[in-house]
Amino acid sequence: MTSTVPNWRRCQERVVAALPSSLVDKVPWDRSESDAALHRRRRVVAGVSLAGAGLLGTSLSTKPGSPQFYGLTLGVAATWIVGGLGSGPLHLGWMQHRDHTLRRPVITPVLTGVGAFAVFYVCALAARHVPVLDRAISRVLQYAHQGSSPFVLLTTLANGTAEEIFFRGALYAAVGGRYPVALSSAVYSLATTATRNPALVLASAAMGTLFGLQRRATGGLQAPILTHLTWSTLMLHFLPPLFRGHPATRPTARLPHIWG
Repeated sequence: MTSTVPNWRRCQERVVAALPSSLVDKVPWDRSESDAALHRRRRVVAGVSLAGAGLLGTSLSTKPGSPQFYGLTLGVAATWIVGGLGSGPLHLGWMQHRDHTLRRPVITPVLTGVGAFAVFYVCALAARHVPVLDRAISRVLQYAHQGSSPFVLLTTLANGTAEEIFFRGALYAAVGGRYPVALSSAVYSLATTATRNPALVLASAAMGTLFGLQRRATGGLQAPILTHLTWSTLMLHFLPPLFRGHPATRPTARLPHIWG
């Protein structure tokens, strides 16, 4: 046991050392909350989590591309946004530049989203040869094939923004100081299991960790929101052609959720 702990710590240190500074170095910014504010935020987060999960479950029974689907999906986004903003103060965050000045994160998060997409695109190429993942991703992309492109993009961006406001905003702050990245990412992945799609669950685990690290480093939402929107837009545009023609993407198939 005594040898295992140091080995784990050394492995953890190596992983941290391999990460870019934008995901590791925290800005010197204190946003601690009073106990009363934290308890209130936790109550709001708990209630909104149940409401959002229930509304998400209802949306799973709708037909792809139908007005009901778009209405319920936007309703889920509205629930996350209202709950996140209603839980207490949220912040955009800062990044420390080489001249030690604090600026709003813009370019780095966008480039991070592009890099994350590149990794996922390579993984998608490999996933086409794994039947269970091939079917799962094809089902995810069914809405891109069958739905209206402007509405698909709208719901994707709306839900991406809403998820960051709630999961990296309200939920992350409600967790407190002990393991906020791990716990908020775990809850994010747990919520995604409602889709019953392994591709979405795996994506939420990976991207949830990335978004959580950005939230931890910058102290706010702007970086994870920009990364999420960049990544989702690129995935929505470039992934469907890879899986076009799969049986799961034909008009008779059904899909429980959208990508992003």
